[in-house]
Amino acid sequence: MFSFTPQTLNKTQGAMSTIEFNEALIGIENNLHSFAMSFTRNREDAKDLTQETMLKAITYRSYYTPQTNFKAWVFTIMRNIFINQYRRNVKARTIFDGSKDLFLISNSSGHEETPLEIISAKDINSKISTLGADYKEPFEMHFKGFKYKEIADKLNIPIGTVKSRIFIARKKLMDLLPDYAFSAN
Repeated sequence: MFSFTPQTLNKTQGAMSTIEFNEALIGIENNLHSFAMSFTRNREDAKDLTQETMLKAITYRSYYTPQTNFKAWVFTIMRNIFINQYRRNVKARTIFDGSKDLFLISNSSGHEETPLEIISAKDINSKISTLGADYKEPFEMHFKGFKYKEIADKLNIPIGTVKSRIFIARKKLMDLLPDYAFSAN
């Protein structure tokens, strides 16, 4: 009988059989649970998130591309499930005011950094760190509130170059972070 481990997953040729897929999924279950704990910080919620992730991975098995990183694919499923659940919970705690101005009122107390904000910040910062120094430094300075002229003077480069580098950095980040795309429509 063929013994299948997550380590041999990327070495297989062609599509995975159902048995191979299930064994690979079971092989990373402990990793999934640890990842879920980092999101939920609660054992029961982490178990639920792990089970839901495994179910969704099995359901959408046909979407997995053979010879790619299986673990990353499943972890992405978990991350998306968590984010969607979090957004649903935030919406459930939002009340519409029936007045003419239709104010939104949130039932949350104060502002603590939420798990979604923590995940988003880590994700965005990791992508910013991949930018080359020529783009990263002007972009970060602009993000911190420096004016184009101040950046140009500090980095000793023309203002047009500063604008160009910030524009290119923003474009690169938009490509690297498609989950954070904003549509005005």
